[in-house]
Amino acid sequence: MPDLIDLVRAELATPVDPRAAAMASAIAAEYPGSARAVLFYGSCLRESELDGLMLDFYLIVSDYSDAYPKRWMAAANRLIPPNVFPFQHDGLIAKYAVLSEADFDRLNGAETRNVSVWARFAQPSRLVWAVDDTARDRAIAAVARAAPTLLAAAGRVNGEAPLDWWRRAFSLTYSVELRAERTSRAQSVVDADAERYARFSAPAIAAIPADVRSGGWARRRLEGKALSIARLAKASLTYAGGIDYLAWKINRHAGTKIEIKPWQRRWPLVAALTLVPHLMKSGAIR
Repeated sequence: MPDLIDLVRAELATPVDPRAAAMASAIAAEYPGSARAVLFYGSCLRESELDGLMLDFYLIVSDYSDAYPKRWMAAANRLIPPNVFPFQHDGLIAKYAVLSEADFDRLNGAETRNVSVWARFAQPSRLVWAVDDTARDRAIAAVARAAPTLLAAAGRVNGEAPLDWWRRAFSLTYSVELRAERTSRAQSVVDADAERYARFSAPAIAAIPADVRSGGWARRRLEGKALSIARLAKASLTYAGGIDYLAWKINRHAGTKIEIKPWQRRWPLVAALTLVPHLMKSGAIR
């Protein structure tokens, strides 16, 4: 049976569309001296035509203070990680999240109840740029922590098949964050590449630390919803056009027809904070 680290290393090295790789290099170039690695993740990994889609990247930096000329941006990234920014390159659009190497490792592990990073990197991703072999190895090691953390947090039900364990685990993580996607989305994450999850199952289960406890999902949901709102509020200040992106994403996944008014663009923080409760009440996001 291959080690989990070997499976992760091979998966992260899978080639991607050259335009996505070029965009990753362009993102890294915006952070000279601090960029360590760039990972490509999300549903666009499965798409052959990238035009018109929003690509998703994580930029890993050495330190927030080195990454930003403005202290408040570094403080915001440190206090409520990650910071998220829009990006355009060669006709493609993307957003990228910024984490330090230390935070990326921590947020993929069981020491945090915050699901947002380890739930994403328990899924397929690609390491499309690294400054050197040390940075590459650190990114691989961090990503390898994600799948065992996900499965451990869900806990295994007696007699449960491994793929059902994955499906239930992702369903739990989707219940923690504010999500515009339909409830079937968490199931489709596994079903879209069942062979991959079957191949990762035994190594990921074997890598679960003996002292990790499952459960705590009521607390995770409470903290996760609050953190999602805090991130949304922060993004309205740090992400140019963030309120329009929020509306676009909700409309795309929930089938709504939200239109952002001029005052909401002028006051994006107020708009974000007033929009979320309305959408939760209507069921557009959960």
